Amino acid sequence: MSRAARTGLALYDRTARDAAATVITAYSTSFGLACRLLGPRVRGHVRSIYALVRVADEIVDGPAAEAGMDQAAEREVLDALEAETMAAIARGFSANLVVHAFALTARECGIGADQIAPFFTSMRTDITQAAHDRASHDAYVYGSAEVVGLMCLQVFVNAGRAHPIAPDPALVDGARRLGAAFQDVNFLRDIEDDTAALGRDYLGDRNSTVRRAEVLARIDADLAAAAAVIPALPADSRRAVRLAHDLFAELAARLRRDSPPYTRVRVPDPVKALIAARAFSGRLSRSSPSRDSGESRVTTSSATDKDVPA
Repeated sequence: MSRAARTGLALYDRTARDAAATVITAYSTSFGLACRLLGPRVRGHVRSIYALVRVADEIVDGPAAEAGMDQAAEREVLDALEAETMAAIARGFSANLVVHAFALTARECGIGADQIAPFFTSMRTDITQAAHDRASHDAYVYGSAEVVGLMCLQVFVNAGRAHPIAPDPALVDGARRLGAAFQDVNFLRDIEDDTAALGRDYLGDRNSTVRRAEVLARIDADLAAAAAVIPALPADSRRAVRLAHDLFAELAARLRRDSPPYTRVRVPDPVKALIAARAFSGRLSRSSPSRDSGESRVTTSSATDKDVPA
């Protein structure tokens, strides 16, 4: 290895990617498992996306408040993070290692303001809005989760290319719907904590069994639509996406069997291992929805995955 590779920008780039991997691994063993199924071409890029998402999430979801920051201070820090992210993409460098890692990915894979700005808009919503109706829910989910799926799709299609290209529209729809399903599953899983600790109601009429059934039906439809296009993904991305899909399908099935008082369901480790083995072999888990429920999902065209399964 040359001295230039051990020092300077090459070393800084590598250190930034390592820092991003450390952030996301610390927050989710399941996500770490899924990332290990990604090919090396895309793995570091996806970790960099989720590291930035996690840092932004932590500004609005408790740690910043625990440090003594009020809402105005949280907004200031979040705005500064967005500004630094866009500046780093433009100049190719950031003193923030997580931002630097994300900027490397964004520059190579064609992630731009059309996806980054809606994400930060949804994060700001968490500071200012506690309750959601269907319209604000859809706008929030687009920015917090669907665009994260679109960022990952940009990586799957463009990592290693000299010039990014636009993904196939069917893959775009699948990425959005998978992100939406992930977010709605997490909303149902975290109802008690969101209400008690954060004072938020993302789903509206959260205690209604009818509303819960509607959300679960939408999740099933979104998961089924996403599953249909997984075979069209690049080969080095399919198994990891299938694993993530099947883990959330299993969570949705367990949420459907849950009853009041609702607890935070999880996938037991032996079941998780079985799902991982099926994903590795290329087979879809039996817990995955087999067909679309018929509901047409309506989302806004402009507006994170708040969590990954534990």
